[in-house]
Amino acid sequence: MENRSFDHMLGWLKNRPDIDGLSGSEFNRVNASDSGSPPVYVSDEAFFIDSDPGHSIQAIREQIFGSNDTSANPAPMNGFVQQAEAMGVDGMSKNVMSGFKPDLVPVYSELANEFTVMDRWFASVPASTQPNRFYVHSATSHGASSNVRKDLINGFPQKTIFDSLDENDLTFGIYYQNIPATLFFKSLRKLKNIVKFHNYALKFKLHAKRGKLPNYVVIEQRYFDVSLFPANDDHPSHDVARGQKFVKEVYETLRASPQWKEMALLITYDEHGGFYDHVPTPVSGVPNPDGIIGPPPFYFNFERLGVRVPTLLISPWVDKGTVIHEPSGPTPSSQYEHSSIPATVKKLFNLPSNFLTKRDAWAGTFENYFYLRDTPRDDCPEKLPEVTTTLRPWGPKEDVKLSEFQIELIQLASQLNGDHVLNTYPHIGKMMTVGEANRYAEDAVERFLEAGRTALMAGANESALVTMRPSLSTRTSGDDSSGKYEAY
Repeated sequence: MENRSFDHMLGWLKNRPDIDGLSGSEFNRVNASDSGSPPVYVSDEAFFIDSDPGHSIQAIREQIFGSNDTSANPAPMNGFVQQAEAMGVDGMSKNVMSGFKPDLVPVYSELANEFTVMDRWFASVPASTQPNRFYVHSATSHGASSNVRKDLINGFPQKTIFDSLDENDLTFGIYYQNIPATLFFKSLRKLKNIVKFHNYALKFKLHAKRGKLPNYVVIEQRYFDVSLFPANDDHPSHDVARGQKFVKEVYETLRASPQWKEMALLITYDEHGGFYDHVPTPVSGVPNPDGIIGPPPFYFNFERLGVRVPTLLISPWVDKGTVIHEPSGPTPSSQYEHSSIPATVKKLFNLPSNFLTKRDAWAGTFENYFYLRDTPRDDCPEKLPEVTTTLRPWGPKEDVKLSEFQIELIQLASQLNGDHVLNTYPHIGKMMTVGEANRYAEDAVERFLEAGRTALMAGANESALVTMRPSLSTRTSGDDSSGKYEAY
């Protein structure tokens, strides 16, 4: 899911003192370095967040440390209000200090009570969406702390957990809605992997019902907010109620599957999205994954983590109401963060492949929590609470500009369909509305996957990359009148 902190989503679970949430006494000052500056306290008044809080690498540095000095250990977590005030948006500082009442996130509240909350799970990088999503799948962002044009075009080159699974004859599948962000990885653009991408609406429930889900599944959200299919990724200004309905649908689909008793579902967030969290982010003992340093002007060394994010672990093999705090290894400084996912997959499936990087070799793993029981539970709820409250007072606005992440997704789409060679790249997303971008992205994915399937049927080399070549006519929008595409 997208851009919410732990305290913002789960901090007010008052009936669960075993979870490290909010007491109500936490605050940030308007001026982080002035003890006489007015305080803004946390609240449980989150409802609908329209404007997007700051979550660039420089904004997050200010939120964590209150200044450009990053030497404090533990991190003071005292600059959220100061950074929000600097954005000049009415009510932003109140918004970033707010959290949801449990009855407004009923699906999460029920899952937290019925299964496992991990209350020490951090984003891998104190940066925006894309670098953190890379850590989920590859335990590195290959030096990216934001958008990197050449890597977006060529595909990020690092090895992924998908490659490790494939090497060991295990299956994986990616169920996407608008566009699969996993296609940022170069290796996933190989012809042999085209068949691993499935349209969520058409295939997920079918595969689950038939007991045909692969060994490892990634479910991607709807990232574009359009009237017929509103976004369900929780990114502001999207409706969190839609995200709750999406999680409910996924859970109930899996719960009804014949594979349920051999299954675990992990729900986490890419990063905190600028919302307050009181737990200090780890700033020492974190290894750089691969020796790559980030680009100027920050030259980030990837040796500290991002802010804590909501994470739920759901399985009939975990006891009801479990809370997992810090990991017990593999090193004294190890933490749970996004690299814990590939690290745990390696342990669960006993993969002889090496760890992907120094980071997943260091990250805490949670496979041992599945071995505390001798038998799976038979009391897991078949249905989760209905989501009855719509939190957004209006519907999707298809004519608004794109967020930074959405622009990156459109740049990916333009690579998939070959438009990245045109002069409109990399500005293509900046000229689109959300409605136009959704049409463009879905069209690009359809063309890309269809070209790959056609090449496979024609007997092409399975290790070849699918690369699209546009016609000579220029495309600057989602218009379909541009001519033919070829895969080569």
